[in-house]
Amino acid sequence: MKIHTSGCVISSRGECDVIDVTDSVEQTVGESNVSEGQVHVFVQGSTAAITTIEHEPGVVKDLKEAFERWAPKKHAYHHEDAWHDGNGHAHVRASMIGQSACFPVVDGKMVRGTWQQVVLVDFDNKPRQRNLVVQVMGR
Repeated sequence: MKIHTSGCVISSRGECDVIDVTDSVEQTVGESNVSEGQVHVFVQGSTAAITTIEHEPGVVKDLKEAFERWAPKKHAYHHEDAWHDGNGHAHVRASMIGQSACFPVVDGKMVRGTWQQVVLVDFDNKPRQRNLVVQVMGR
């Protein structure tokens, strides 16, 4: 089995910034020379997440509104008792989505729907540099 790992740094504005990383993931899959297997996409940090959406303005807005309903920014979070950094909501939101996603690789390409993009969502309350790790495994 081959394993090919690549990483990149993604600049984020924070505050529920939704960033399409599909091209980076597909580029790594192409560079891996894996024809059959899987690709694992991971973001380092406890205030960002990886998911898929149709990356268009309406869905992005809907997603941001849903996050605000699920874990409102102005809610009192116990995290603030220890750290006082104003990002308790970011930790909760990221944990609800998760820091990684895995996709099949078939015939050397990542399998996804026509309107399905891989996105990094940065929930933190300030701009960040996010480390994205993409690992392709297979034959």
